[in-house]
Amino acid sequence: MSRPTSTLQREAGGKPVTSDLVGARIPNWAPYAAGGVAVVLALGIRTLLSWTGWGTAFFTAAALFIIVLTGWSFSVEGRRRAKDRFASTLICSSFVAALVPLVLILSYITVKGVTVFNSDFFFKSMNGVTSRREGGGLYHALIGTLEIVALAAVIALPIGIFTAIYLVEYGRGAFAKAVTFFVDVMTGVPSIVAGLFVYTFLLLGFGMRPFGAAGAIALAILMVPVAVRSSEEMLKLVPRDLREASYALGVPKWRTVLKVVLPTALSGLITSALLAVARVTGETAPLILLVGYTSRINNDPFSGDQATLPMMVWDQLGKRAGTTSNDLTEARAWGAALTLVLLVLILNIGARLLARAFQPKAR
Repeated sequence: MSRPTSTLQREAGGKPVTSDLVGARIPNWAPYAAGGVAVVLALGIRTLLSWTGWGTAFFTAAALFIIVLTGWSFSVEGRRRAKDRFASTLICSSFVAALVPLVLILSYITVKGVTVFNSDFFFKSMNGVTSRREGGGLYHALIGTLEIVALAAVIALPIGIFTAIYLVEYGRGAFAKAVTFFVDVMTGVPSIVAGLFVYTFLLLGFGMRPFGAAGAIALAILMVPVAVRSSEEMLKLVPRDLREASYALGVPKWRTVLKVVLPTALSGLITSALLAVARVTGETAPLILLVGYTSRINNDPFSGDQATLPMMVWDQLGKRAGTTSNDLTEARAWGAALTLVLLVLILNIGARLLARAFQPKAR
């Protein structure tokens, strides 16, 4: 029995040869050649127009790359394939345009912040350390950040997960729609608004001074809608057949949710929880109003000012005003910023690893 002829025939050496059904195609090295031509043209334009920055030249090269490659494809492959290649090239170029600034920012923070990384920087505080004096570290700020974020997670995650369970399993009618609406509204609330709310009703209302737990309450308000939305999507991914099979065996709904739905969605719920924690870890505005800042170690989030990593960056850069550019406060600020980035990165990696570990195993 003869096998059907494919659209691409192959020679004895394995090299692909275009058949009449496929038509002419540009070579595989065409994108690299178009990229080289685009870079050369962008540099030439930059020289002729005397551009001082490289950002405009970068985006000019990206636009020229799309134009050159699409024009080449149009002249060789025809209008239909040229349109397809234009769309795919535009998507890839947009991805690169979004990735390059992120890589540059992370690289710059790493280069500036890693210079102060040592044991003293992680295990000593800034208590008694002046702006021009060497030494000191972020131990007090790291402890404050971990405690405040942990308290916020303890408050927000149960509320978010239980609300998501209600919306997916029980929510019907006007009340469920109202809950969904207010969750959507809370998603777009600026962080400073949450800070002002807690400041007005807690600190001003009860005459309290700033303390760490007040900041945790504000962060919990910001964390709840993220936890609700992400947990809701994870619960919706649980197949309906599992629920129906449990109901067919006479298992009540609450037990089905507890024994079937939650274990199946556990990996996704862990991921959504850690992503919600990572979302609020770097918040600064509520902490300025509610937590304050201190250079000493305060292990009690319910009493007195408490340092956090974002506030340490703000404090160190504020002390840099009027000093030389080589002042040690700038290096400490970059070190604290890099530590904050690494902390968020660890949370995201941990979310993926835990999701993989708790993923339901196929039998």
